Amino acid sequence: MSVDHAQEAESGGEEEAVTTLAAATTVRYYSVAPGVRLNVRSGPGTSYDITRVLPEGAKVPIYCQTPGTSVSGYYGTSNIWDNISNGEFVSDAYVQTGSDGYVADCCA
Repeated sequence: MSVDHAQEAESGGEEEAVTTLAAATTVRYYSVAPGVRLNVRSGPGTSYDITRVLPEGAKVPIYCQTPGTSVSGYYGTSNIWDNISNGEFVSDAYVQTGSDGYVADCCA
Protein backbone atom coordinates (compact mmCIF):
# COMPACT_ATOMS: atom_id res chain seq x y z
CA MET A 1 0.00 0.00 0.00
CA SER A 2 1.32 3.42 -0.90
CA VAL A 3 1.99 6.11 1.65
CA ASP A 4 2.18 8.86 -0.98
CA HIS A 5 -0.76 11.15 -0.37
CA ALA A 6 -2.21 14.62 -0.72
CA GLN A 7 -3.39 16.01 2.59
CA GLU A 8 -6.73 17.78 3.10
CA ALA A 9 -6.95 19.07 6.67
CA GLU A 10 -10.36 19.38 8.30
CA SER A 11 -10.81 22.34 10.60
CA GLY A 12 -11.65 21.88 14.25
CA GLY A 13 -11.57 18.08 14.28
CA GLU A 14 -9.35 15.44 15.77
CA GLU A 15 -8.85 13.75 12.44
CA GLU A 16 -7.77 14.76 8.97
CA ALA A 17 -8.97 13.32 5.68
CA VAL A 18 -6.29 12.23 3.23
CA THR A 19 -6.72 11.06 -0.34
CA THR A 20 -4.04 8.65 -1.50
CA LEU A 21 -2.82 9.28 -5.01
CA ALA A 22 -2.30 5.60 -5.82
CA ALA A 23 -5.75 4.32 -4.90
CA ALA A 24 -7.87 7.49 -4.72
CA THR A 25 -9.30 6.36 -1.39
CA THR A 26 -9.78 8.40 1.74
CA VAL A 27 -7.60 7.65 4.76
CA ARG A 28 -8.27 9.38 8.05
CA TYR A 29 -5.61 10.59 10.49
CA TYR A 30 -6.31 10.02 14.18
CA SER A 31 -4.68 11.50 17.29
CA VAL A 32 -2.51 9.39 19.55
CA ALA A 33 -3.51 9.56 23.23
CA PRO A 34 -2.32 12.75 24.96
CA GLY A 35 1.05 12.54 26.68
CA VAL A 36 1.88 9.20 25.05
CA ARG A 37 5.01 8.29 23.08
CA LEU A 38 3.63 5.34 21.13
CA ASN A 39 5.65 2.27 20.09
CA VAL A 40 5.32 1.36 16.41
CA ARG A 41 5.79 -2.36 15.83
CA SER A 42 6.60 -4.50 12.79
CA GLY A 43 3.42 -6.56 13.27
CA PRO A 44 0.10 -6.61 15.15
CA GLY A 45 1.31 -7.53 18.61
CA THR A 46 3.65 -6.81 21.48
CA SER A 47 5.95 -9.68 20.48
CA TYR A 48 6.90 -7.86 17.25
CA ASP A 49 9.97 -5.60 17.13
CA ILE A 50 9.61 -1.88 17.86
CA THR A 51 10.54 -0.08 14.63
CA ARG A 52 10.23 3.47 15.97
CA VAL A 53 8.48 5.56 18.63
CA LEU A 54 5.93 8.24 17.76
CA PRO A 55 6.32 11.54 19.65
CA GLU A 56 3.66 13.04 21.91
CA GLY A 57 0.93 14.77 19.89
CA ALA A 58 1.36 12.53 16.84
CA LYS A 59 -1.44 11.78 14.40
CA VAL A 60 -1.52 8.51 12.47
CA PRO A 61 -3.26 7.30 9.33
CA ILE A 62 -5.14 4.01 9.57
CA TYR A 63 -4.86 2.15 6.27
CA CYS A 64 -6.38 -1.07 7.65
CA GLN A 65 -6.86 -2.86 10.96
CA THR A 66 -6.23 -6.41 12.14
CA PRO A 67 -6.61 -8.42 15.35
CA GLY A 68 -3.51 -9.15 17.41
CA THR A 69 -2.24 -9.05 20.99
CA SER A 70 -4.72 -7.56 23.45
CA VAL A 71 -3.39 -4.33 24.96
CA SER A 72 -4.73 -2.19 27.83
CA GLY A 73 -4.08 1.45 27.05
CA TYR A 74 -5.36 5.00 27.35
CA TYR A 75 -8.64 4.22 25.52
CA GLY A 76 -9.35 0.85 27.17
CA THR A 77 -8.39 -2.69 26.24
CA SER A 78 -8.32 -3.75 22.60
CA ASN A 79 -6.91 -6.48 20.40
CA ILE A 80 -7.22 -4.24 17.32
CA TRP A 81 -3.98 -3.11 15.69
CA ASP A 82 -3.84 -0.19 13.24
CA ASN A 83 -1.66 -0.42 10.14
CA ILE A 84 -0.11 3.06 9.83
CA SER A 85 2.44 2.32 7.09
CA ASN A 86 3.95 -0.62 5.25
CA GLY A 87 4.89 -3.12 7.98
CA GLU A 88 4.09 -0.70 10.83
CA PHE A 89 1.37 -1.21 13.43
CA VAL A 90 0.21 0.53 16.61
CA SER A 91 -2.24 -0.65 19.24
CA ASP A 92 -5.69 0.86 18.75
CA ALA A 93 -5.93 1.19 22.56
CA TYR A 94 -3.76 4.33 22.21
CA VAL A 95 -5.44 5.89 19.15
CA GLN A 96 -8.48 8.16 19.45
CA THR A 97 -10.78 6.66 16.82
CA GLY A 98 -14.04 7.36 18.64
CA SER A 99 -14.96 3.68 18.44
CA ASP A 100 -14.33 0.45 20.35
CA GLY A 101 -14.53 -1.42 17.05
CA TYR A 102 -13.02 -1.28 13.59
CA VAL A 103 -12.98 2.08 11.78
CA ALA A 104 -11.13 0.84 8.67
CA ASP A 105 -11.15 -2.24 6.48
CA CYS A 106 -9.50 -5.41 7.76
CA CYS A 107 -5.94 -5.87 6.51
CA ALA A 108 -5.55 -8.47 3.78
